[in-house]
Amino acid sequence: MPELEQVVAILVSTVRAGTPLVFAALGELITEKSGVLNLGIEGMMLVGAVTGFIAMVLTGSPILAIAAAMAAGMLMALIFGVLTLTLFTNQVATGLALTIFGIGLSAFVGLAYVGTPIKGLQPVDIPALSELPIVGPLLFGYDPMIYGSLVMFGLVAWFLYRSHAGLILRAVGESHDAAHAIGYSVVKIRYLAVLFGGAMSGLAGAYLSLVYTPQWAENMTAGRGWIALALVVFATWRPARVLAGAYLFGGITILGLDLQARGIGFSSHLLATLPYLATVLVLVLMSRDAAKIRLNAPASLGRPFDPYR
Repeated sequence: MPELEQVVAILVSTVRAGTPLVFAALGELITEKSGVLNLGIEGMMLVGAVTGFIAMVLTGSPILAIAAAMAAGMLMALIFGVLTLTLFTNQVATGLALTIFGIGLSAFVGLAYVGTPIKGLQPVDIPALSELPIVGPLLFGYDPMIYGSLVMFGLVAWFLYRSHAGLILRAVGESHDAAHAIGYSVVKIRYLAVLFGGAMSGLAGAYLSLVYTPQWAENMTAGRGWIALALVVFATWRPARVLAGAYLFGGITILGLDLQARGIGFSSHLLATLPYLATVLVLVLMSRDAAKIRLNAPASLGRPFDPYR
């Protein structure tokens, strides 16, 4: 049935569109659970995207390209960590500066690679299973990074709520003074959380330049870093809701593209704004319940910590 096949195609596209948001939002979730607010996701994603793309062009190895993208994201996050955790700069201002820096740096570094063709990561072909009707494309027709995002979701959920290290991380985010008083290195823990967030942002960028649209284009993230930030709040700092929210916003993106393809009588520019309008709408609705946000947000989020004061 053509209609059913079209629905399956939309669902598959939704998963693909939501995957970079899954990576970036899970990284920011861990960062914020430690009590650090990093608004530089967009910049880290762009630097990861261009680094991964260049590594792919030079080496032809997807593994090296992904590793390079994660390393680039971690390096950007390290800059943020040194400025905010060691030099005690304002986290909001530093995150915004990191995004601006990442946009400019990625455009400069990637200038010579605009329009360079590469062969992106291909879907995993599982004999017999991939060819099953409906179930095949829905479950067995994706590239390795999509399956990796689901594994990462499971690991993050397990880490936060089933491991001793996750308990310590949440304790630091709730009360860094109390965590410090009982002997935990708050700054070290926050550095590790920030670096993990950078690695996931770099990975999200690599997915865009190596899989989703296998090419490099200036500012190709198109605001996805900001959507990932909103997702963490929308999900009230819970991994399962982050995953669901990522696919929801991915679905809205695909819906806009599908409506354009159908020739709906709306401006294509207006339809392209649907994910961002949805983000604003969700945040407005969430802000109406300020008590719920305060209840779920890490109590020390955005607050600097000086162990020597």
